[in-house]
Amino acid sequence: MTDTPELLRPPQRFAHALRRHGVEYLFGQSNPPALTLAADDIGIRQIGYRQENAGAYMADGYARATGKVPVVTAQNGPAATLLVAGLAECLSASIPIVALVQDVGPGARDRNAFQELDQLELFRGVSKWIRRVTSESRIEDYVDMAFTAAASGRPGPAVLLVSMELLAERDGHAASGQRRASLGHYPLDRVQAAPALITTAAGLLANARAPIVYAGGGVISSGAQEALRALQEHAHLPVATSTMGKGSVDETHPLSMGVIGYFMAERGMARHAKPLVTEADVVLLVGNRTNQNGTDSWTLLPRHATYIHIDIDSGEIGRNYESLRLTGDARLTLTALNDALATQDLSRRRSARAALESTLASAKSRHREEIADVTQSVASPIRPERFMAELEKQLTDDHIVVADASFSSIWVANYLTAKHSRRFITPRGQAGLGWGFPMAMGARIGQPDRPVFCIVGDGGFGHVWSELETAKRHSVKLVVAVMNNAVLGYQKHAEEAGLGRHTDVCDFSPVDHAAIARACGVKGIRLERAEDIATVIATALDTDGPVLIDVVADPDAMPPVTLFTRLAHY
Repeated sequence: MTDTPELLRPPQRFAHALRRHGVEYLFGQSNPPALTLAADDIGIRQIGYRQENAGAYMADGYARATGKVPVVTAQNGPAATLLVAGLAECLSASIPIVALVQDVGPGARDRNAFQELDQLELFRGVSKWIRRVTSESRIEDYVDMAFTAAASGRPGPAVLLVSMELLAERDGHAASGQRRASLGHYPLDRVQAAPALITTAAGLLANARAPIVYAGGGVISSGAQEALRALQEHAHLPVATSTMGKGSVDETHPLSMGVIGYFMAERGMARHAKPLVTEADVVLLVGNRTNQNGTDSWTLLPRHATYIHIDIDSGEIGRNYESLRLTGDARLTLTALNDALATQDLSRRRSARAALESTLASAKSRHREEIADVTQSVASPIRPERFMAELEKQLTDDHIVVADASFSSIWVANYLTAKHSRRFITPRGQAGLGWGFPMAMGARIGQPDRPVFCIVGDGGFGHVWSELETAKRHSVKLVVAVMNNAVLGYQKHAEEAGLGRHTDVCDFSPVDHAAIARACGVKGIRLERAEDIATVIATALDTDGPVLIDVVADPDAMPPVTLFTRLAHY
């Protein structure tokens, strides 16, 4: 007696392939419907966004919080165009995501079919890989290729355009081949840099006069935090991070410098540690794009230092700073570097440690003194720094903190502490507005047992108000604090600093975000007095369900961006 293979229609074949890769959710809005229903039949739950861009941001947050490859779905045409921004962020930030997008079938293509677009061209600039699937015999092949493309090498978006004609087929077929691999996690394949180059790097670090490590988001994507923390401790190296790398090391460690980049002006957390950066003679870059913001427009890092660069993408190595090329996975390569350093004479590093710790302790003490006036302010409207100081006291060591781009991520980078397993998620690949709240929802969906707190500005939050209803409908427990200063703060202050005046749409009419939340069935709290901050945060954290805190914030409060020091009222 032989087993008869199960006959499945194309939508069922897609669904079974997704389940094999560990997919738990589709971030979608019912389209393609046949595929969505088939997925639901086998336990893959749909998270129904209100708009496609927010769905992509949710998937992004889910990926960053879990290490899994998420799936976002969309209808063809205008719905598909709304995925572009989210995929662009994932491409720049090296976050894997598979987009399954409904597509006009070959029988209707180039006939002005309903909502027909050239979707290959639409997604080409924001994806690593894009293909059409029009034949049932290749369904499993293409699904596996999409997950492989998304999760291997430098992670990023893969787009699979699915023919409506294929999904409409009624005949059942046996799954092609005997594919059993589960590819829905990242990094999918880990490779280590060349051993001889690792040995050379170890010698440079051991014998340097003043080495530093600058860790980027690639450390976290690789899961290399413990390897980096071991390097910091055992090789006695001071470590700074980028905004996306925040959390790579514990910022309470005596050799942690904090977040560096374009916000090291007065009240910046790493301001007083800046000489350790500018005077370094060897700089180890790990998973770091050396982008404009992370280098203060390429002026922060010393030009005459020797650079060592660990990155999975060889194209990033030497892009802005010629480097010893350690092409490989951050975790594997750092582990090997630790082993190589264990064979080196580290006496120079050990003897320099006490002075380094003293320098950094002094820098952190000076920072605390410098920010005391704003972190203890009782002014109204509320200073964001005061809110962050109260929040810091109530966050748990395993909180996931998510911030929108612009001011929100800078407040978080400078005024909250990375310690223990606390995780920070910020959309700094493209740094567009509106990501924060949906990303936080995706993080909570992926990590339902970890508390999630989200910081956004009113400018960015205005893009995604509608997802409050999504949070309520799906019972997504999180707290979102809206810094409601009625202004596009970064835009306004940057224009004034660069041009001496600002354009006429930087200021908003007053908005009661707490009322909007309540209209969606979400608990909304209006916060207008500094003395109420601690109580409001405690109430929000204790609420079983989504909560919005509408913080009436000072429109003149500016984070420590170097550019803003040109302003007389900074």
